[in-house]
Amino acid sequence: MPPADPTAANPALAAQAVLLARPVTEARRMADAIRALAIDAVEAAKSGHPGMPMGMADVATVLWTRFLKFDAADPRWPDRDRFVLSAGHGSMLLYALIHLTGHAGMGIEDLKQFRQLHSVAAGHPEYGEHPAIETTTGPLGQGLATAVGMALAERHLAARFGRSLVDHRTWVIASDGDLMEGISHEAASLAGHMKLSKLTVLWDDNGISIDGDLSISSSEDQLKRFAAYGWAVKRVDGHDPDAVAAACAQAVRASKPTLIACRTIIGFSAPTKAGTAGSHGSPLGGAEAAAAKAALGWTHAPFEVPEDLRALWATAGARSSGPRRSWLKRLAKHPQKGEFDRAIQGRLPDGWTDSLNALRASIAENKPNQGSRISSQKALEALVPAVPEMIGGSADLTGSNNTNVKGIPAMKPGDYAGRFVHWGIREHGMAAAMNGMALHGGIIPYSGTFLIFADYLRPALRLAALMQQRVIHVLTHDSIGLGEDGPTHQPVETLASLRCIPNVSVFRPADAMETAECWDLALRRNDGPSVLALSRQNLPTLSTETGENRCARGGYVLAEASGPRRATFIATGSEVQLAMAARDMLEAEGLPAAVVSLPCWELFAAQDPAYREATLGSAPRIGIEAAVSFGWDRWLGPEGAFIGMTGFGASAPAEQLYRHFGITAEAAAQAARKRITTNA
Repeated sequence: MPPADPTAANPALAAQAVLLARPVTEARRMADAIRALAIDAVEAAKSGHPGMPMGMADVATVLWTRFLKFDAADPRWPDRDRFVLSAGHGSMLLYALIHLTGHAGMGIEDLKQFRQLHSVAAGHPEYGEHPAIETTTGPLGQGLATAVGMALAERHLAARFGRSLVDHRTWVIASDGDLMEGISHEAASLAGHMKLSKLTVLWDDNGISIDGDLSISSSEDQLKRFAAYGWAVKRVDGHDPDAVAAACAQAVRASKPTLIACRTIIGFSAPTKAGTAGSHGSPLGGAEAAAAKAALGWTHAPFEVPEDLRALWATAGARSSGPRRSWLKRLAKHPQKGEFDRAIQGRLPDGWTDSLNALRASIAENKPNQGSRISSQKALEALVPAVPEMIGGSADLTGSNNTNVKGIPAMKPGDYAGRFVHWGIREHGMAAAMNGMALHGGIIPYSGTFLIFADYLRPALRLAALMQQRVIHVLTHDSIGLGEDGPTHQPVETLASLRCIPNVSVFRPADAMETAECWDLALRRNDGPSVLALSRQNLPTLSTETGENRCARGGYVLAEASGPRRATFIATGSEVQLAMAARDMLEAEGLPAAVVSLPCWELFAAQDPAYREATLGSAPRIGIEAAVSFGWDRWLGPEGAFIGMTGFGASAPAEQLYRHFGITAEAAAQAARKRITTNA
């Protein structure tokens, strides 16, 4: 019996044989250097994803040698093209490209440490590990959506500073998985609507997912889908450099964002695993790896790249050195040079706090009674005119989030000079695009939705925290106080879930003064995202201090006891007024009590222990928050009590809900009396 034909079970192998029989060109050899490095690094690490780098090496070679505008000598050049590897599992593709093009800080020893502790070549690309890594990717779909924000930022800054300073493109390599994730729909829809013509997605159309052939889980026509979004679309043989180049050239001329479906063979050159899920997420294995290299005609030792190929790649890395030098000359003579440099470097303009300080003085004098979402809008009316890089927006809740500022126009398709984005009902895509705007530089994005919908944007918020990006989320309707919309919209658990994300500052201000102070802090913060959790219902002004920003410590004594403390009420946001009322009750009974406002747990936790202990005191502590108690133990201690939610909310007017769930000043005062008696 003749041996079974492996191509019968795996047609990709037959196609691969035809491709490998083609004459070996210079471009192919350059691509083979990527493949070899990917194979070697994954084998050395004993883990990783070799299939995508092997399959997309030809596409990436065309992009990086003929179209991508970058200079390896200055990977943070502001007018470089942005390259996003949305399919972050194929990270060795990016690391090989960075290494081969001559970037410092990604040497061959770094590649040998792929996926090892403290390596710049981490398992998935991590922003900050190397300056040529534009964003952290790996959670599928996030890179594509982040790139939409980068493309939008480029268009806005070009409108602000002119094309002589800002004229670049955003390129993405995406996988089948990227296009399957829900966020890709939000991002692609928005990009098409906004006509982001300088955005191009190179889709690795290899038809394979982790579980096997893509047909087991997906059957849509992606090109028709993207065309419906308003994209230009094209399908090419991803192993034909000329076809890829022609498609990229067409994308450069297009008036729409472009999706190029690059039909590839995952694990290209592997003798048995090519075209299968077996090459996706694990090393090929010694024998398969050796055979894959042999099929390519690659005879060099592991991690060895011949000098002639290194020279070709080095030339590609310096291809835009001339354009960069010309750009630097234009910048030096540009009348907006100082403002451009300031914005790109993330420095706030001189005098930006003047109008905010005037607002604080007005609050102290007039003592407004208003929802903190309204107070936030007043703060924005002071800040946005003073900080021109602030770009606002809302997920179709502008009138509810109050993130708009009168006189500030919105961006529109083809007109990107505005400073407000109507994101539509796309919370996840919005947050990821905001990350892209911040990563691009020159923009401080802030945007809004309801606090309950933080669940829709959480993955992007987490990445912002991981990448230490200054993005600000205005999340309104922050408790049962929103009332009649009911438990589907009442975020009883959301504050706790946000507070547990490392490097996120969650601000829940108690009144107009604290709201202004929290905006000051959020804007100053340049090493991570901020959340402002704001009320729908009116809140009285409780603080009239216009000197020190007391929210900067995260928590402070709003009202001290009239004598030695018998109890301390600790509250955030809309419940601070209840704490003040409970204090008044105890004081009237001769029981001295203090009130601590705790608008930002993260900042309070960062204070020295002596300050925290002096603020919280040694008397019994009563916490009050219209949310679940998760996390409150750290502030209340074993003798404390919590007044808040124990389950979901209900639909009714806010006042009725607070009484129904027992979140009242009377309940807080009674809890304090009980503990005072117990401790007497």
